[in-house]
Amino acid sequence: MRLAAIHVYPVKGCRGLALDTAAVDELGLAGDRRFMVVDLEGKPLTQRPLPRMALIETQLSESTLTLGAAGRPPISVPRAAPSAQGARLLTVEVWSSTGLLAEDCGDEAAAWLSDFLEHPARLVRAGEAFRRPVFKAPVARQEDVVSFADEFPLLVISEATLADLNARLEGRGAAALPMDRFRPSLVVSGCAAFDEDRWSRIRIGDLVLRASGPCARCVVTTTDQRTAERGLEPLRTLATYRRDPQKPSDLNFGQNYIHETKSGTLRVGDGVTFV
Repeated sequence: MRLAAIHVYPVKGCRGLALDTAAVDELGLAGDRRFMVVDLEGKPLTQRPLPRMALIETQLSESTLTLGAAGRPPISVPRAAPSAQGARLLTVEVWSSTGLLAEDCGDEAAAWLSDFLEHPARLVRAGEAFRRPVFKAPVARQEDVVSFADEFPLLVISEATLADLNARLEGRGAAALPMDRFRPSLVVSGCAAFDEDRWSRIRIGDLVLRASGPCARCVVTTTDQRTAERGLEPLRTLATYRRDPQKPSDLNFGQNYIHETKSGTLRVGDGVTFV
């Protein structure tokens, strides 16, 4: 088995980036969901209510995040607070995680996002004051923390799992879907479909990952990540064979993981082995 792809999503809910190499820190993949778009109450804005977020392109340099969209001039913000005094702190939340301290990225970024999304919005950044434990029992440990991702630092999907779904879609007369519909962190090759659901601990390169439960899928998977248009698939087909036996309303696709090794580097082509 091999690591076939690495993806980071610099801004929660916006378009991601494919990388050949990614550093890993305590929050997960470096640069992954370290920014988030929030409403005026500090609650996250995502593709669930705002599919237009899929049209916002992201780029990372060593020092800046750049946002872009067709027909609009790009805007850049620092990846870290630009002065010793730091940035203005806002209290934000990510689903069940409340009272989080995030750095406000300024009025210019807020105006750009609010105009494009046609919804009041601000951009916030995970800075030195940000700490968000992984709360999910019993898989989380005291040292496990996470960025603005939904619940866990990493989502793993195998190429075979997507191939299995696409065969079913095509058998129903629907179009095959690309991997970006599922927004994985890591894509694995060389295993059977849904094998990632059965791995308790794996090693990729120098990093050890611990399984943290299946990923229940939402309406974002029905959103074309290039056009922001929505359809019925893949949820309609997943409902025929991927219902969670303990919670039938959940349609599972992909497995969440926590990285036990809190620093290191992942590279496309790294071997994937059992621990």
